[in-house]
This record gives sequence, structure tokens and C-alpha cells, in this order.
Amino acid sequence: MKGKAIIITAPSGGGKSTLIRYLMERVPGLAFSVSATTRPKRSHEQDGVHYYFLSPEDFQKKISDRAFIEWEEVYPGTCYGTLKDEVERLWREGKTLVFDVDVLGALSLKKYFGPSALAVFIKPPSAEVLEERLRKRGTEDAQSLKERLERAEMELGKARHFDRVIVNDRIERAGEELVDMVKKFIAA
Repeated sequence: MKGKAIIITAPSGGGKSTLIRYLMERVPGLAFSVSATTRPKRSHEQDGVHYYFLSPEDFQKKISDRAFIEWEEVYPGTCYGTLKDEVERLWREGKTLVFDVDVLGALSLKKYFGPSALAVFIKPPSAEVLEERLRKRGTEDAQSLKERLERAEMELGKARHFDRVIVNDRIERAGEELVDMVKKFIAA
């Protein structure tokens, strides 16, 4: 069974999770596809809700078992991936899937799903705003902040490969733009 997929990506701190929550509250029939990761769980996160938190060994076993549609080592030692069985389960429920993935993973999903997917790149208004957002989050030490900003530079260069680009300057404006494009895609 195959349904539609909404793939949303942004550099870390770009606001994709906030915009996805905005979208999910306003468009019925959507289901969030929970990704797997090897990164440590943050205090507010729940396994199976925010991510499937796997040990590096369990993640590697899933790679060997070909359990992922796509996976990436986003930062050294930190992997993320989209599980095939998660996608199939949600499609069996008749849902349109929403993915919150890194930029390279989003490009892989876009290729995998083809015309059944809408791939949206969320762009911060500027590099300075992105850095400010990451600092305010309070989840990064100096080294991880540097890594995220370096990666963001590469990721911003990939925006042209997506179906749509939304500048996340104001949540309400960007959120309404996302809601409108998703409703049109689902209806088509």
C-alpha cells in the first residue's frame, strides 16, 4: 500500500518541528512518521513519540536487516533513519505521512517516494537568526553548535532541490503557507 508523504526538512534550528506541530494541528488525516536515532534522548523526549532511540548496535543491525528506507550519519556517531515498518503501519491506517528529517535524508525520501511526496525546505531568514535560535535552545555546547552551523551551510545550499522553500521568518505566516500547500497537495 502506498499513500502520500509530506517531507519537511531544515537545518537544525530552522523551525521544522515547530512548523510540523502547527501543520498537524490544522490538517486532518496526517500522521507523524517517527524516525530512529542513535543520539541520546533529551529530558522532554519519549521513546516512540519523538524518536525510536536505538543503541548504535541496534541501529547497525537494522541497517544490516535493510529495515530503513533511508538513513544518515548526520553528525559523527549520530545516525537517523526512516523505518520501513513505521511507514507501512501508518499507510495501512490511511494516513498521509509527515516526515521531520535532515536535509540529506529528505532528498533520499523525495527520490524514494517520487511524485507521491511533497518535499519542503524550511529556511531561516538568515544565518545569524539560525545561530541565535540554536543558542536560545540551550541544547548545544560550543562544539556541537559549531558542527550544526557548519552543516547548516551545506544544507542551505541544497534548498533548490526541494519542491518548495518556505522562509521561516514568522511562525504564523510560514505555518499558514505550509498548511495551504499541504492541503493543495493532498487534494490533488
